Amino acid sequence: MIIPIRCVTCGKPVAHLWEKYQQDVAGGKKPKAVLDELGLERYCCRTLFLTHVDIIDDVARFKK
Repeated sequence: MIIPIRCVTCGKPVAHLWEKYQQDVAGGKKPKAVLDELGLERYCCRTLFLTHVDIIDDVARFKK
């Protein structure tokens, strides 16, 4: 739903990089290049970014 503040596996802070990642990928850069630029070297952090599905807008529709 919302990107975790820290990587679930290694504990590295990653939430502050999420918006930059989204902007660059939407701008046409390849995800691998963006992850390299952001300094995400561990596979656990990279997986977190590559597999994250942002569904907060869908869930927010059902709020009472």
